[in-house]
Parts: sequence; structure tokens; C-alpha cells
Amino acid sequence: MQTPKFSKIHNRFRLNGYFYDRNTLKEVAYNFIKEGDEYESFMGDFILDWLDNSDSIYLSTSISKKSKILVKKQSLVSSAISTGDFLKLSVGDKALHCLPTNYIAGKMMLIRALILGLEIDFISPSKKPFYKNEKIYDFAAMTPIQAFHSISELGRIKKLIIGGAYLSNALQQGLIKANINAYETYGMMETLSHVAVRKMTDPISEFKCLPGIFVGQDNRKCLTIDAPKLDIKNLITNDQVELYSPTKFRLIGSIDHIIKLDGFNIHPEQIERKLSEKISFHFFIDKISFKSKTEKLTLVIEYNSKINFQKLYDQLKSCEKLEKYEIPESITLYKNFIQTYSGKIKRKETMNQKPYKILNL
Repeated sequence: MQTPKFSKIHNRFRLNGYFYDRNTLKEVAYNFIKEGDEYESFMGDFILDWLDNSDSIYLSTSISKKSKILVKKQSLVSSAISTGDFLKLSVGDKALHCLPTNYIAGKMMLIRALILGLEIDFISPSKKPFYKNEKIYDFAAMTPIQAFHSISELGRIKKLIIGGAYLSNALQQGLIKANINAYETYGMMETLSHVAVRKMTDPISEFKCLPGIFVGQDNRKCLTIDAPKLDIKNLITNDQVELYSPTKFRLIGSIDHIIKLDGFNIHPEQIERKLSEKISFHFFIDKISFKSKTEKLTLVIEYNSKINFQKLYDQLKSCEKLEKYEIPESITLYKNFIQTYSGKIKRKETMNQKPYKILNL
């Protein structure tokens, strides 16, 4: 039986310093599954799924790990090529793979290497991927948490993409100050990884679509996506945007997070972007109900004994960019935020916990 085109391996592909063909890479996969750590086992399972003779593959959705969709492997190949074209990746480029392969971002890093002929170092998806690592890389993908904990090392990556969660203003300013060639990505599992990127030259630059990707808006002002090569037609998202052209947009925030108070539709992400210029630790904006049954905005933070609350009060009151109705009227403290692996805060799940303390402003 002829080897499917998408299962072929570029002759310049390297994994941890070694060349592999289809058969020897399968042996590596079996070894990962049998003897490897959990992150290696995930990689082994995916390699075997990718190298089988099926033209499609099941991927877990962003809604639930148990919910899966069937996608064409050729669409994933097209996504890999699109990223390679946009970032001008070359055969033989050295790449760092530090993302878990049970998520689409980690899967796509391997596919890019297999298709584009990259030489990848596959390591544990820890918060500090440069621990005991002094190599220089042409390309890498990281979560915001990984980038934050590696800011002093990122100059060793020539092209860096960051995604999976909100990039704080502190991280963005750190990347800009260190002159890191970094891009924030926009995408989801349903778009087969990212479909747009934002050059990290300033905190409010717009997203630009990858080649062959086109965007629009529905009647809710939410982003719609068309990507013929990815087999995506009129994908409707819940992310409201400012649309500049069929290939450029600025992200406003998810309609799932909109807070309705006193006749205003408030995007918490917009308030968070303004406050992130003054607050460097993890936080988000939500609403809480008081005994009077009225609902008010609250600043939600993880409790830390080192926080100077008087200074925090002053920062909230003096933030000139906030409209009057955007100023939180309380601070809600939790001992821990519930987060995804990439650092995206699960707002609803966090707010369903019992607060450690509530401070009125």
C-alpha cells in the first residue's frame, strides 16, 4: 500500500538530534508509550495516530476532553505550511517543542517539524523550558506562563509564538523591552491551531491572518472565519472584534464573559487590559452579588500576603483609562485560581469556589 502523502516524513526532520523514517519513528512512539513519562506517552499516541493509513484523525475539542471531532490530516498539513510560510521557517531550522501533545498546539508543533523538515528538541512541558538548556533555536511556541518564566532566556529564540491564554501587559512590555521577536497567536482547536498572529511591537497592535485565512463579523460583531485549505467555512466564534479588513482585526473580548450592569454591556477583558498596566500579578474582573441583591464589579485576585492592598486601592482609583462604570467596587480573594495548562483562568470555575475574603473599596 502506498504511503499517504500526509504521513510522509521530511528527510531533514530530526527528533532530539536523530533522523527517523516512518518505521523507526513508530518504534520511538511505542517506546514513548511503554517507558516514557506522561508527556512522552501523549506524543507516542499521537505519532501512531498520525502515521496510520487513515486520512483523518480525531481531536479533542476545546469544550470537553471527552468531546472529539474528526478532521482531515491534510487540513493539519495545510495549517503547518501556512505557519511556515508566514514565519519564513526553513528546512533544517532548529525548534523547541515544549508544549503538551495532548493539546492541539503540541500536536501542531510535531506536524510542522515532520512536514517542514525542522530539527526539534522535544522536552517536558514545564513552566521553565530553558532549565539546564543553553541552546539557540530558530523557532519555538510557548504558553504565556512559560514565556513569563523564561523572559531572560527568550533572546535565544529567533521566532517565538505565544498563545493559549491572555498575555498580560507586564509580559508584553517585557517582550518588547527585551526586543524579542514574538507573536501572540489567535486560534482554537476548531481552527486547527492559530489562524492569526499579532506582532509584539506594542500592546494594542492588530491581528493579521495567516495566508489563505479570511475573517468577517456576524450580527453580534463576533469574528467569523473562512479557511478553504483548512476545510473551514464560516466558522462563527464568540469573540467580538474590531474588523479592519478581511485579514486584520483587533480582539475586544468574548461575549461569554460580558457583564451586564446598570444598562452597560461591560467587556471584562477591556478593563483587564487597562489595569494590567498597573497590576503585574494574575487577576480578572467579574461581578458579585451583595446582601442588598445588587451586583457590582469586583477585582478577583489570588491571595498573597505580599500584596499591598492600600497601594492596590490607590491604583484602582487612579487608573485614568477606566470609565467610571468600569471601576471595581470590591476585591475578591481566592486562595487559588483554577487554570488550564496554558495559564488561561477558568473564570466560572474559580468564582464557584468559596472566596477567601471579600474587601469592599
